[in-house]
Amino acid sequence: MHPTHRRSPRVLRRLATWFASSVAFVLVAAVSGMAVTAAPAHAETGTYRQVTGFGSNPGNLQMYEYVPAGLPSGAPLVVALHGCTQSADDYHAHSGWPQYADLWKFAVVFPQTTTSNNIQKCFQWFDPAKDARGGTEASSIVQMVSYAEQQHGSDPHRVFVTGLSAGGGMTADLLAAYPDVFAGGAVDSGLPAQCATSLVAATGCQMNDQNLTPAQWGAKVRNSYPGYTGPWPRVAIWQGTADYTVYPVNATELRDQWTNVWGISQTPSSTRSLPGGTTQSVYNDANGRPAVEVYSISGMGHGLAVDPGSGADQCGSTGAYFLDTICSTSYTAKFWGLDGSTGTDPGDPGDPGGWTPQCFTATNYAQVTAGRAHTSGGYTYANGSNQNMGLYNVFVTHTLKETSENYYVISDSGC
Repeated sequence: MHPTHRRSPRVLRRLATWFASSVAFVLVAAVSGMAVTAAPAHAETGTYRQVTGFGSNPGNLQMYEYVPAGLPSGAPLVVALHGCTQSADDYHAHSGWPQYADLWKFAVVFPQTTTSNNIQKCFQWFDPAKDARGGTEASSIVQMVSYAEQQHGSDPHRVFVTGLSAGGGMTADLLAAYPDVFAGGAVDSGLPAQCATSLVAATGCQMNDQNLTPAQWGAKVRNSYPGYTGPWPRVAIWQGTADYTVYPVNATELRDQWTNVWGISQTPSSTRSLPGGTTQSVYNDANGRPAVEVYSISGMGHGLAVDPGSGADQCGSTGAYFLDTICSTSYTAKFWGLDGSTGTDPGDPGDPGGWTPQCFTATNYAQVTAGRAHTSGGYTYANGSNQNMGLYNVFVTHTLKETSENYYVISDSGC
């Protein structure tokens, strides 16, 4: 080797520090069965493509999107963040999000980072210059959201973000920094918001209990956007009990963080068993609606839970970091209400408190006059759910279902 190509001891020490702090994220073969790949059962009907020119892009990220055929204006928008060593193509192909985008009509944005940002292609959830409000990578993702809203007429009140591993850590940071942008999120095998503020501290967050109280965890969220008084995002947390890359304690810390932000108990309001050895714990808000849900998957390692097959709650395909247990995407989408429900438990669109739903069919003008909806920027939004009903006029008619007091959802298929 030419002498000018030799690395100095100082550079070698830096490389050693980076390796020690990032090695946990690259144990792909050991935890995910990377050689096993099943063909997805879903045949896509929409368009998957790269988008350029979506903004100033200070984080040097790439934007991909999946847009289902027949996407209506006012539909929800989902942002899906890949894990380390992965790509937008991987997440699009394996996660199952396009399947439900086709079924329930919403667009999906797949941000992508590259080795020019991080040698392992990790979203940098541990760097405040990149993951905080106004940080470079966070700002690029928010620019993607704004671009998609403008291009597709997406409902700004129904934007959601989900991510795996490092993408899960960035998801938590985005929910904390931009609660005015994201109505909900799902952290899959990820970490609490602002757990680490340096690369060196990242491994400690991945593997160790940080010994913080719920109030201390909640303060990390509240301090991410000081002075914010609006509604907080609803958060789903997915974690395998045999994850030795991002240890299960992170799910406990995430639960403590977001229940504290919501001002609710760390004791679940209900629990139930789901397929794949999954236990779901639900934490309701003051109105009896789920604010935080934790899904613990017995024996699952590090990855996103998928369940290839043709059933209604089956999705995705297996591969590196995509593990055959349960279709987390289906349950997450239903938790957010993307299936047209109120966003409670799958299969349970009613209110847990025993409210008897009522339906009201009228023009948008009449719905607003009756106090069941409100207007903003010339559009009509259902009270409570904030679902976009279209233009404020006497020509557009919708059926609104009141699922709890002054909480309405669009239910044009019937009551």
